[in-house]
Amino acid sequence: MNKLFICNQGKYRSKTAVKLFGGKFRGVYVNLKKDDLKWADVIYVFEEEQRSEIARLFPQEYLNKKILNLDIEDVYGFMDEKLVKELRGKLK
Repeated sequence: MNKLFICNQGKYRSKTAVKLFGGKFRGVYVNLKKDDLKWADVIYVFEEEQRSEIARLFPQEYLNKKILNLDIEDVYGFMDEKLVKELRGKLK
């Protein structure tokens, strides 16, 4: 299964998720491409605003993809213990 993790900067939350669960990461405002969305079987966002941005930029792909909001605030550093715990809890 191809998993795409998308967050604003693509530095902390999504990179941590990729390290824990595999997949690919991107920042919504940095280098998100239609091919990334087509590649993914499931897309994880960390905030509802990111889902809205995908819908605005790529309406056709948005309608055809499973996009799950993990609802994790951008307050953690890379591999922060609390972030890891929250990700594991939401993706088990």
